[in-house]
Amino acid sequence: MKVAQIFIASDHAGFDTKEFVKSYLSNFEFDVVDLGAYSKDMSVDYPDFADKMAENINNDFKFGILICGTGIGISIAANRHPHIRCALCHDATTAKLAREHNDANVLCFGGRIVGTSIIQDMVKVFFTTEFAGGRHEKRVYKLGNYKC
Repeated sequence: MKVAQIFIASDHAGFDTKEFVKSYLSNFEFDVVDLGAYSKDMSVDYPDFADKMAENINNDFKFGILICGTGIGISIAANRHPHIRCALCHDATTAKLAREHNDANVLCFGGRIVGTSIIQDMVKVFFTTEFAGGRHEKRVYKLGNYKC
């Protein structure tokens, strides 16, 4: 799978997890762009960071990771944007199927919900799994989006 850039963002509740993921991603040859939050000490609004993500993912080879406390709020906010297919995942299987079946371009999870070893597994499988196409292509098309 070709990945040009990975944008990563979180609210204050996901800040520590975001920093962990950035460190993990440094083991790979990805161009990682941090869109904030830049501190866990100031309360911020997760929709603002989902919007930043959507503004930056504008072609086929750009992907994202979004993190908030549970992952629920920020994933809902991200999916308001027509070109975003944000998948709230909780293990490697859901991350793999999000790419394989749903052509997700944003991986999302809760920093207060998922442990670090599972996060590593999810990130690795998400960015190495291709969209299967076939029977899934028409389903993704019905979402009104473009193929990642």
